[in-house]
Amino acid sequence: MVIRMNAIPTHINEAEQKLWELLETVPDPEVPVLTLVDLGIIRKVQVEGDKAIITITPTYTGCPAMDAISMNIRFTLLQHGFRNVDIITVLSPAWTTEWMSEAGKEKLKAYGIAPPNPKQQACTTGYFEREEAVQCPHCQSWHTHRVSEFGSTACKALYKCDDCQEPFDYFKCH
Repeated sequence: MVIRMNAIPTHINEAEQKLWELLETVPDPEVPVLTLVDLGIIRKVQVEGDKAIITITPTYTGCPAMDAISMNIRFTLLQHGFRNVDIITVLSPAWTTEWMSEAGKEKLKAYGIAPPNPKQQACTTGYFEREEAVQCPHCQSWHTHRVSEFGSTACKALYKCDDCQEPFDYFKCH
């Protein structure tokens, strides 16, 4: 049994290594440029006899993509001979953007989505507090502003660059 955050462990058996490699090919249904491993939601991979056990943590409680994620994992593993698959969802500890891989953050940026900042720079619990500084993924300018607290999905906010004038999603850190 191996618990991981954002790197494939090196001290696992061959069957678990195969599972990790397969999971690296499963795209996130909401941000298909990311795999589930890039997103960091795969918490644990186990093989017990002929059973593959995958433990996942949603990016937030009530994430509507969890059923699609579980189905995509099961389908991918079935295609590669894993007929007995358990997928366990755990909510604690809660997922954080710190679990996202650096490769995943680079993929987001190349796709036009600002990746989460390494550490939230400003708390924005009130309406009149300072916004978090977010870099434009198109022109790299920090001269941006938030248009909406929510973007194309609940885990993203909509921003606009004041220099290149392009709107973009920001993957909110949490």
